[in-house]
Amino acid sequence: MNNKRFYLSEKDKKIGGVCGGIAEYFEVDPLIVRVLFLVAILEVGMGLFAYFALWILAPRNPDRY
Repeated sequence: MNNKRFYLSEKDKKIGGVCGGIAEYFEVDPLIVRVLFLVAILEVGMGLFAYFALWILAPRNPDRY
C-alpha cells in the first residue's frame, strides 16, 4: 500500500511551499504547478483562495524537523 502524503515543500518553495509540495506529491515540475495556480488566479479567481487555504491547512513534513 502506498503511504504517499501531501506536505508543504521545504526544499522547493517560493512563498509557502504549496506548489512545491503539490509538485513533489504528483512528481511533476514545480513550474507547471505554479503556472496552473497563476492561471487559476487570473482566470477563475479561486486560485488565490485555494493557495492560502492549502498553505494554512496543509501539514509540514514531520520527517524534516
